[in-house]
Amino acid sequence: MNWFSAYSSNTLAGSGNQFYFLSDKQKHTGRIYYKVYAGGNCRYSLLFSNILDSTYGDGSASRCNLLCDAWEITGSFLSVAETCDEAFPGKEARRYPLTFQGRDHKSVMPGEFFTSDPVLLSVKKGDFICLETEFRGRMIPCHEESILPAFIKENGKWIPSVRMPFPGMLGCDRNVRARVGFLGDSITQGIGTPVNSYAHWNALTAEGLGEDYSYWNLGLGYGRASDVASCGAWFYKARQMDFIIVCYGINDILHERTAEETESDLKTIITGLQKAGVKVMIQTLPPFDLTDEALRKWLHINTCIREELSQTADSFFDNVAILLDGPEAEGKSRYGAHPDTEGCKVWANHLIPVMRTFLDGSFSCTD
Repeated sequence: MNWFSAYSSNTLAGSGNQFYFLSDKQKHTGRIYYKVYAGGNCRYSLLFSNILDSTYGDGSASRCNLLCDAWEITGSFLSVAETCDEAFPGKEARRYPLTFQGRDHKSVMPGEFFTSDPVLLSVKKGDFICLETEFRGRMIPCHEESILPAFIKENGKWIPSVRMPFPGMLGCDRNVRARVGFLGDSITQGIGTPVNSYAHWNALTAEGLGEDYSYWNLGLGYGRASDVASCGAWFYKARQMDFIIVCYGINDILHERTAEETESDLKTIITGLQKAGVKVMIQTLPPFDLTDEALRKWLHINTCIREELSQTADSFFDNVAILLDGPEAEGKSRYGAHPDTEGCKVWANHLIPVMRTFLDGSFSCTD
């Protein structure tokens, strides 16, 4: 898609296709709020996909690369606000219609990637862009574990709900030095930090690195390395970046992948992205309060990452020592299995200088 050459993410929130919901084919209206990372006057275009990126739960109901049924967007608008709540945007707010190839509606086909036409917005850093979408269909992708403010209108009232289509990227045409992606599971998505807090480790890392770069949060709850190594929709998104930070393996361990299989999947991800021209940083699996066989797998995979995959990747970061609950606490996290706000701050503070060297060093031969 040529779209990626013009647009990159301008929010630090994650909102990929994690699951799907079954609807009654009646028209419904939903709202999602995205906090803007960098302000300015820019064109915005939203990226959507009708393919599930990751496997949800045990995979019995929803799995990576599953094509959702055809559905329809019957109307869509963007609004800008300084705060986000279900009451905004009211009648007084300016709403910018979203169109798709010049039309105010879009018939979405199974397996389709598509984008909205550009809309020029003047937005300050920290403002919220509200996406309001009217839609109908039977089987529609969504983000089941979203930590974004999301609402559905029922009986004239807005209620919290994720039962609506989420764009995969809030695309913006601002000039950036390079595009950075964070590829991982719920820990990367931000589970463990409060809803709408933007306090997850990679959001804080991006804030520390600054606006020279754009940042796409490709983290998804329940996601596993085997999902991305299948080279489907999730991998396709990741290969559009210039730099990718990979942090996978916990869900692979919890869902019966062997250590050797996970190590092979991680190597496939690294080498596949490198072949696409993407520079890759690999992280160790963070502590997740594992025991017995799961702990043994965790130790085995991290040894492989430190000794082998760190040499295959373009950069490496070991997060274990800074998150571990003491040197004798094998596999137990000081800040919770899904790191809380304090743990994410510690993680980011240690990662920022390593990331800065990784990013800036890649330009040293041409700057």
